[in-house]
Amino acid sequence: MKKITIMVAAALALGGCKQTPQQQAASPYQPLADQYAEFTLTTDVSKLSENEKKMLPILMKAADIMENIFWQNAYGNKQALMDTVTDPYLKKYLAINYGPWDRLNGNTPFIKGIGAKPLGANFYPTDMTTEEFNALQDPRKTDWYSILRRDENGQLKVLSYHEAYPEEVKQASELLKQAAELAEDAGLKKYLGLRAEALLTDDYLASDLAWMDMQNNTLDIVIGPIETYEDALYGYKASHSGQILVKDKEWSRKLSLYAQYLPKLQANLPVAEAYKTEKANANPDMNAYDVIYYAGDCNAGSKNIAINLPNDPRVHAAKGSRKLQLKNAMQAKFDKILVPIAGLVITPEQQKHVKFDAFFENTMFHEVAHGLGVNYTIGDKQDVRSALKNNYTSIEEGKADILGLYCIGKLTEWGIIQDKDLMDNYVTFVAGIFRSSRFGAASAHGKANMMQFAHFMESGAISRNEETGYYTVDFEKMKQDIATIAGEYITLEGDGAYEKAGQLIAEKGIVTPTLQNDLDKIAGAGIPTDIFFKQGIDVLGLNN
Repeated sequence: MKKITIMVAAALALGGCKQTPQQQAASPYQPLADQYAEFTLTTDVSKLSENEKKMLPILMKAADIMENIFWQNAYGNKQALMDTVTDPYLKKYLAINYGPWDRLNGNTPFIKGIGAKPLGANFYPTDMTTEEFNALQDPRKTDWYSILRRDENGQLKVLSYHEAYPEEVKQASELLKQAAELAEDAGLKKYLGLRAEALLTDDYLASDLAWMDMQNNTLDIVIGPIETYEDALYGYKASHSGQILVKDKEWSRKLSLYAQYLPKLQANLPVAEAYKTEKANANPDMNAYDVIYYAGDCNAGSKNIAINLPNDPRVHAAKGSRKLQLKNAMQAKFDKILVPIAGLVITPEQQKHVKFDAFFENTMFHEVAHGLGVNYTIGDKQDVRSALKNNYTSIEEGKADILGLYCIGKLTEWGIIQDKDLMDNYVTFVAGIFRSSRFGAASAHGKANMMQFAHFMESGAISRNEETGYYTVDFEKMKQDIATIAGEYITLEGDGAYEKAGQLIAEKGIVTPTLQNDLDKIAGAGIPTDIFFKQGIDVLGLNN
């Protein structure tokens, strides 16, 4: 990424980024930076023990190391980039995007003179050809926890993360060991110790299984190489992330009821029998959290408001997955973004159905749905992520969205969720499409929402009044279309249909002119696109 770093520095220099205060006040980057509304990440720290309070600064330091490695995953030399910038709005936007490419606008460069973002980010040499990659014999080339570089002879070589970032992972490992010594919960202590070892070896299975076993801990951390969204070339490489959470035990008790119905939901999926034979674990860990720290991949561009991990299909088969709802971040997006958007695009008669509880349920069951369906293809038993490659994330996110709505409908039908008006979920979901579509075509979540929008418009599940610009939801058509789309996505995954999935994304995962007009109207209203965080020990009041 050295070449790109130099190119960015040159472009910034040519752009004259050293500005007077008056020029800074009129910065062309201010509208971009203002797309993100500030939100303060706090929690009730009185629920934490003294040892847990002592653990927080240690865990934040470990998360900050993941932040530094993610800059290398996504871009390259952060310092060389930032040292060329004096415009505070440009500096803020570079930090939000982890580079000069706009994650809310299809990764287009927002600095003149910058080329397109490499599909493989900084996981592969930018001049690597497909033929070179295919010819490389090292089986680690497709490993989640490795990067490719050139050796002294210009040939491709594979470096595991602990080889590529030795000093960083050593420091992070030591910090996790320090935190483990303070941990009072046995499950958390075991997980932190195993995660510390995993950072040094890139073998995460034991720590993932230990993370699954944690039940009674209040404090939690998701740390290490986690998601593969950043690798848009092959979808193989996991990006480094650090996220610190505090469990909301009262809300968590409300959610634990639904876990026992996961096997029944799996057995009632709207697909042929062959596509629902895998076991869905009745995992009790469906909990709500306050998130108090974001670093690295989870902090790039649009922010996650829920977590479904681990990603390893071996863990899914053995223990399922944990579904974590980030309640405070979710409330921020609902209040600051979703409600104002609904006022612009949803017919006034149906705006009463836009409710936080429905937003919470839709997001929660999105994560539940990640654990349903198929992990391995029906024919050759290849894991679906590898079979669909770069198309996997968009199809999987689309499946989780739609199948989550299907699950809410089934649990309502069975009387498990009571006093439920499904229109709340449907209308809130449609309003959410406009929120997520603003993440742009570079986002797997954005593409998934665009595909759903196209499906719903074609089926008549939603219709647009050309005079008013308002959308109306047809309840019966929506319910029918949800089952149809869910079945289509699960079948694509079960068949490992790479080309068919790519065709669907190419045809429907786009912003149509009509949708773009609506998104422009939303942007013109000054509604934030996403959020960024004021966070840290000082914010929590634990600096003494």
